Amino acid sequence: MTLEDTHGQEPMPETSDRMQSAGKALHELLVSSQRRGCLTAGVYESAKLMNVDPDTVAFCLLAADEDDEGDIALQIHFTLIQAFCCENDIDIVRVSDIQKLASILGASEEAGEPRDLHCILITNPNEDAWKDPALEKLNLFCEESRNVNDWVPNVTLPE
Repeated sequence: MTLEDTHGQEPMPETSDRMQSAGKALHELLVSSQRRGCLTAGVYESAKLMNVDPDTVAFCLLAADEDDEGDIALQIHFTLIQAFCCENDIDIVRVSDIQKLASILGASEEAGEPRDLHCILITNPNEDAWKDPALEKLNLFCEESRNVNDWVPNVTLPE
């Protein structure tokens, strides 16, 4: 069997299990980070944080629906954020369902304004203060993905 023969095949079950595990870990990480106040939501808010204090950023999530794929400004922001994350060894994943993300985190802020969930940063102000098992699982998932040249892997959130 050659590479060409295997390239078009369906993902192996272990890959599917790996993706489900990553989705579950991401859900757990989002919930625990929000509870601890270690979550920054919004493209501009995230860019400001990365500019001011990049060492506190532990993980990055980019989210876009199909409707957002045509938004050139958003795609430029994503490219810059991805480059920054790669340069600073920050693990990064993509999610393609903002509705699920909104159901996990809440769709609006206190003022009733819709929340920008296109970029979410998980911060860790003191490196030794917080070791989340879900974050460790996602770090391993990202490392395994990079080993197969998938630098920004897609993660599917659980139902």
